[in-house]
Amino acid sequence: MSPAVISLIIVAAAVIVVLIIFYFLGKKMQRKRDEQQETIESMKQTISMLVIDKKKLPLKASGLPQQMIDQSPWYLRRSKVPVVKAKVGPKIMLFVAENEIFAEIPLKKEVKATVSGLYITGIRGIRGPIEKPVKKRGFFARLMGQK
Repeated sequence: MSPAVISLIIVAAAVIVVLIIFYFLGKKMQRKRDEQQETIESMKQTISMLVIDKKKLPLKASGLPQQMIDQSPWYLRRSKVPVVKAKVGPKIMLFVAENEIFAEIPLKKEVKATVSGLYITGIRGIRGPIEKPVKKRGFFARLMGQK
């Protein structure tokens, strides 16, 4: 066999091994996420809150409890998290919102939020529906004249 064929076989074998490793790691992470989602669903409760402010901040600068920062994985410590500052009853609290919900949370309005610990998983308007934010059209969509 020529050296090119041998090196091609070695590269193909390495790619197959990497794909198998990713497959099993993906299954393990999916199982872990399902367990976490189950825990969130069992702990959720609905509360009414007045949203004061919302920002995407680095985890260390967010003002969240140190225990929560310590429990986060090392590779997420520098990432930005969607933090919502809200008044719940007489207390002002900090919450972490899901990325999909963060854009829909209105500022300076009262909402009913589904909360699991310090994690906002859903929102509803108290006085009528919540206005959806206008999604910006991309460059190519504007160029082609699509709506």
